[in-house]
Amino acid sequence: MTFKPLLAALALVVAMPVSAQTFDTAKGRITVNAVATGLDQPWGIDFLPDGRMIVTEKSGQLRTITAEGKVSPPIKGVPRVDDSGQGGLLDVTLHPGFASNRLVFLSYSEAGRGGTSTAMASGRLTSDGAALENVKILFSQRPKLRGGRHFGSRVVFAPDGNVFLTTGDRGARHNAQKLSGHIGKVIRLTPEGGIPADNPFIGKPGALPEIWSYGHRNIQGAAIHPESGRLWTIEHGPRGGDEINIPAAGVNHGWPVVTHGIEYSGGTIGDGLKTKPGMADPIHIWTPVIAPGGMTFYSGNLFPAWKGNLLIGGLRAGALVRLELEGDRVVREERLLRQIGDRIRDVAVGPDGAVYAITDSGDGKILRITPAQ
Repeated sequence: MTFKPLLAALALVVAMPVSAQTFDTAKGRITVNAVATGLDQPWGIDFLPDGRMIVTEKSGQLRTITAEGKVSPPIKGVPRVDDSGQGGLLDVTLHPGFASNRLVFLSYSEAGRGGTSTAMASGRLTSDGAALENVKILFSQRPKLRGGRHFGSRVVFAPDGNVFLTTGDRGARHNAQKLSGHIGKVIRLTPEGGIPADNPFIGKPGALPEIWSYGHRNIQGAAIHPESGRLWTIEHGPRGGDEINIPAAGVNHGWPVVTHGIEYSGGTIGDGLKTKPGMADPIHIWTPVIAPGGMTFYSGNLFPAWKGNLLIGGLRAGALVRLELEGDRVVREERLLRQIGDRIRDVAVGPDGAVYAITDSGDGKILRITPAQ
């Protein structure tokens, strides 16, 4: 048995609740309980109608996990992923009509001629939850490039039924401004992989019709605002300049022409511009960076004081970042779970109103956060 399958097998044994920890926050005390441990770099999380979690592991496994922490064997039928660098099996999102169609959407890094790129597929989860059937590749980012950086990616359904897929620049930043490729773009598709009739670049010579917005570096968090219905995204800056954006149809978000970050070596990027006419400014930035993972708006009932707050997984921050908003402005920030010392890869709100955060490591955990009793 190779090392990774051995870890996966052990995960079935060690996944169990551990002792809870209680911490003070600006809005009261919280209790944090690890409902599952031993996961192999978990990356994305969603919830089945029966309350089970469905979770991706970067190395290619898709699993379900009960509220009591029982971890399933790997679900069969998942597309082959290229688990190198930052790539692998990334996000998982259920179709809004899952209760009737049982469709699961996955994003992942796909190998092919020329290298790798971000892809999205859908499949029907069998009634016993053991396999995906009728798996269809709905999108493959072009061009494929060598290297293991900046795949994005999140899959988010909009209120109109179309689906957004966020990508990264694959470490080839100059491509983020080119409409002839998918590098550094937000993609908008129908659930069947088609092109929505109102996409902004349909019929524009030299532009790909799947593109919604462009000029992005590496979007690893995305969510729909519960009131406005607009897409919000969060992306990694270089050395400084992590940013929250509200991508709109056809909008250029500037990378790498404008950025609030600098080269890792300390030099300026391009002409050192932080803003430029015709390019949208972010609504919020971080320098130093938090290295953002997934994000969600809190919509549950367990934390009334968090209603409408934006919750973000912080990798470098080693925290769950809670933002209070007034309209499109961030007015207050709090960093939670720093005492735990783990990188937070994704965050979701469960049907029970609790907040679930997943940690990024070879011994990945699912943390359940509730008000302290």
